[in-house]
Amino acid sequence: MALLGRVGAGLGAGIGAGAIGLGWFYSSVLLDTSQRPVYPERVLGADDTTVMLATSRLTVQPGVWGLRWVDAAGAERLAVLGPVLTLRRREVVRSLLAGPVPPARARAVLDTGPFDPDPAARGLAFDDVDVPTPLGPCPAWFVPAEGDTWVVTVHGRGGSRREALRILPALHERGYPVLITSYRNDEGAPPSPDGYYHLGDTEWADVEAAVRYARRHGARRVVLFGWSMGGAITGAFLDRSADASDVAAVVWDAPLVDWRATLRQQARNRRLPPGLTPLATAVTSRRIGIDFDQFDLRLHPPTVRPPTFVVHTDADTAVPVGPSRALVAAAPGLDWPMRYLEVPGVEHTGAWNADPAAYERAVTDFLSEVLDEVQR
Repeated sequence: MALLGRVGAGLGAGIGAGAIGLGWFYSSVLLDTSQRPVYPERVLGADDTTVMLATSRLTVQPGVWGLRWVDAAGAERLAVLGPVLTLRRREVVRSLLAGPVPPARARAVLDTGPFDPDPAARGLAFDDVDVPTPLGPCPAWFVPAEGDTWVVTVHGRGGSRREALRILPALHERGYPVLITSYRNDEGAPPSPDGYYHLGDTEWADVEAAVRYARRHGARRVVLFGWSMGGAITGAFLDRSADASDVAAVVWDAPLVDWRATLRQQARNRRLPPGLTPLATAVTSRRIGIDFDQFDLRLHPPTVRPPTFVVHTDADTAVPVGPSRALVAAAPGLDWPMRYLEVPGVEHTGAWNADPAAYERAVTDFLSEVLDEVQR
């Protein structure tokens, strides 16, 4: 019996060590700032007007998307795909709206960002500027316009500044100067001291620096526009920054408003055991010092709560839509003016892609109404 007890204890220790190892691995994936491109889709054929792709959950997404692949010389190429023309069990044919013709058999990725490399791709003049942050200068694009309400954009985890290029012309047409920011660990920006993402817990200070930059350069009011983890970052800014009162409105696209719910979703995506998520959360909290309780914005709303427009898609497998719905439902009791748009059948941050005109109209109408009300 003593021997069996020792064997059982050894097995238990081994299982415990394995679980901790998996928790550490999952935590490392979450905090990893390195960008490794993945090209999961297959091009079956293409001509000057159409592209045929192997059918997958992503290649059948509605609307306008970028298609990226690497050419024979090792350079990444980008084409713009339009709506689905033909859908069969094994292949989908989409219109080719712009860009080079992808070669047959190329490995590719469908991308929410169909524009590269900077605001010139949208026909807009811009300046390269540096925003002084606590860790050093972070590069940004500034697109001037006639108004004095600036929009400061904040991309999501693993994203880049070009995330804002989709909505940029609509904001410019309405007279909003736009500061398209980067933050620590982005390309060209300073790394965090430990080399990890901090999931909004430190990145908010770079947004604070961007808001201060805008105010120093003529912004009378500021709108924050965040995608995905940009919601967590700007939420932390609204809670912690002395400059949060300068924000007149917020737009969140597929916002990460509850980290624990998102980690549970990501674990399901990776087919990890459900019980692993609390362990990975605890490991992550210990590694970077984050308090995940503060990143459930329904239970812990930020100190400053300006009018906020939340857009989310109901088929989002990266950041679940449930917390956004719950936050919007709770908003009246939180004294948080909030408007909600839910877009059906589209993946993470794909609401613009599904219907660019409708998305842009909804965002700019919200800003016009809210900012006119603030001005009165």
